[in-house]
Amino acid sequence: MADIEVVTTSERHDLDQEAEAAFRPTWPEFIFHDPVTDAYIKRVELYFPYYDIMLLEDGKVVAGGWGVPLQWDGQVSGLPDGGYDGALASAVTGQENAIPADTLCIMAAAVRADRQGAGLAGKALAALRERATSTGLLHVIAPVRPALKSRYPLTPMDNFARWMRTDGLHIDPWIRTHQRLSASILASAPRSMVIKGTVADWEEWTGMAFPESGPYLVPDALDLVDIDREQNRGTYEETNLWMQHL
Repeated sequence: MADIEVVTTSERHDLDQEAEAAFRPTWPEFIFHDPVTDAYIKRVELYFPYYDIMLLEDGKVVAGGWGVPLQWDGQVSGLPDGGYDGALASAVTGQENAIPADTLCIMAAAVRADRQGAGLAGKALAALRERATSTGLLHVIAPVRPALKSRYPLTPMDNFARWMRTDGLHIDPWIRTHQRLSASILASAPRSMVIKGTVADWEEWTGMAFPESGPYLVPDALDLVDIDREQNRGTYEETNLWMQHL
């Protein structure tokens, strides 16, 4: 593997299109329609550029990740309500209300499809952890989106969180990546991301038809999508898994 260079997105906006082409296909389309992200992401980019990184290999984007600083009391009961969405809101409003941050919440990490399996996801997480400690943050947490949970959308996250291999690590490779960096599972994060759209929206996002109302299994969704044709509404409430690194 060539040497990896870590840069912030704000330093290399010339790579924006390359990064989008590398990372967007690794996520399901519906993920990009979270209204909370839409409401806060511009301010996240303005307030917290140091925690938005890309990993370059021979000058090419191969991985990336980002996080937001917030205040957390170190207790499971004090984790942001709403997981991903709650952390995003907490970080931005905390910044705007001069609430001192003591925790980095890693929001996402991604690896270019042709470079997956090479340890780059762990390198992205480690780089974000290093930035947290270098700026005096005491804790690092993450609302993790397990890679295999979409295969078990009927299984509650609390159950899924207990599915370990004989070596003591989780069956899920993304959870294992965090565990190998000494992260531990804290609790499930219900309603971590809530996405709503019309029936037509959901049909476009998923490439599926929804002929009648009811819950549906959707590719790459961790939980069921509830379709209400009378209200012309589809609702997805994703559960994530809180993990703590530091």
